[in-house]
Amino acid sequence: MQDFIKINENDNVAVALKELPKGTAVKVTVQGEETCVTALEDIPAGHKMALCHIPAGAPVIKYGCPIGNAREDISAGSWIHVHNVKTGLGDLLEYTYQPVEPKQQTTPDVTFPGFVRPDGKVGVRNDIWVIPTVGCVNNVATAIARQANAFVKGTVEEVIAFPHPYGCSQMGDDQENTRKILADLIGHPNAGGVLVLGLGCENSNIDVLKPYLGDYDENRVKFLVCQEVEDEIAQAVELIKGLIDYAAGFERVPVSASRLVIGMKCGGSDGLSGITANPLVGRFSDLLISKGGTTILTEVPEMFGAETLLMNRCATPELFEQTVALINDFKNYFKSYNQTIYENPSPGNKKGGISTLEDKSLGCTQKSGSAPVQGVLQYGETVKTRGLNLLSAPGNDLVAATALAAAGAHIVLFTTGRGTPFASPVPTMKISTNSALAGKKSNWIDFNAGVLAEDGDFEAETQKLFDEVIAVASGKKVCSEAAGFHDMAIFKQGVTL
Repeated sequence: MQDFIKINENDNVAVALKELPKGTAVKVTVQGEETCVTALEDIPAGHKMALCHIPAGAPVIKYGCPIGNAREDISAGSWIHVHNVKTGLGDLLEYTYQPVEPKQQTTPDVTFPGFVRPDGKVGVRNDIWVIPTVGCVNNVATAIARQANAFVKGTVEEVIAFPHPYGCSQMGDDQENTRKILADLIGHPNAGGVLVLGLGCENSNIDVLKPYLGDYDENRVKFLVCQEVEDEIAQAVELIKGLIDYAAGFERVPVSASRLVIGMKCGGSDGLSGITANPLVGRFSDLLISKGGTTILTEVPEMFGAETLLMNRCATPELFEQTVALINDFKNYFKSYNQTIYENPSPGNKKGGISTLEDKSLGCTQKSGSAPVQGVLQYGETVKTRGLNLLSAPGNDLVAATALAAAGAHIVLFTTGRGTPFASPVPTMKISTNSALAGKKSNWIDFNAGVLAEDGDFEAETQKLFDEVIAVASGKKVCSEAAGFHDMAIFKQGVTL
């Protein structure tokens, strides 16, 4: 295993792959010449070391792009982090479309056993979902799922409740977003059947929600208003028995991988995120797209500082303008609450070696691979175009992963350098950026990309990840599913009455 990595030939920093004690000498090419740089202080694993003198105010370069500016003169061999580098980001920016010719290829199709629904949609699970319209019936929904699981049979695997605290006392667009997300999940093909559970007096009651569903299969979707029945749990269980009978009629059949929609998200990032797991997911995205499939990239605040890389890969000028709006609308959201738009890296991110939002964003966008952007989605909007899509959602792990599921993702790939046990409404595969995390938290981590910092090969690991995604689509449970974890979170943006 090498001690450090210089990601791009134009970088003036290297990333330590393991702790570099003070006095460690590393050989590296700087401005075309091989030189030896000695660490002037201990450099923690995942953190950056200056490869040359960087004057105060000059850009610090990583991934071939500025990740901020030096706060002071930085000597070669110095540890570079929040104490001596600051963001170079400002507020709203002017953007110019400078399209690049993205790499595109076509590779042979593969199939997986999936569930084909009557409307033509494809699911990778055949569960029964209980979706409350309002937080007041959360505990009832959970109790219903717990009892109804005793009646699971055939290809139906589980009855799952998705509690949330919304559906009432919201106003305007905030309530509208809740209704859209609930409707999206009710229509998600991973659910063979759905019980929509209402209270009866909430703003987003069942009668209000039904128009958001459009045409729906009355055999697949059932409704229950708790205030209208004597024993809501007993009646709900009877309804779910019928849903189980219906869903048990579905069998897995061969389905083209071109039908897969995969969400991409990162959280608890470290200094290796943009070197191992995120670029691996980017290569996976390119591979799936080469087979006609679809990927969705979200967490807009973590695009700040790297947004032009995505904008210039937009397939059309119209998509470029939509991406500009995607970025600026989120910046204005920050500004509307008097928050700075560039104070994003979390304490865990900083501990792992990420110094600025640009540092985080350039690593984050590695997940997008190199394919052209073919679609831009608003929060609560479902995917319509195959290929790479951008989705408006915040960086919060649970909110963003739920948004990916609501947009149509069958599976979410979640890269992490710190580790997290959370789940989402769809299988959420955790990909570690480092082998230490994969070894320590094998009950959380589904795939170890940390080998890429050791002796792993990107081409081989990309194929391994692709094969693992196909296995999950075919029914293999990810760690959070095996643990019985199922989370859901809606983006809260407005006033609570």
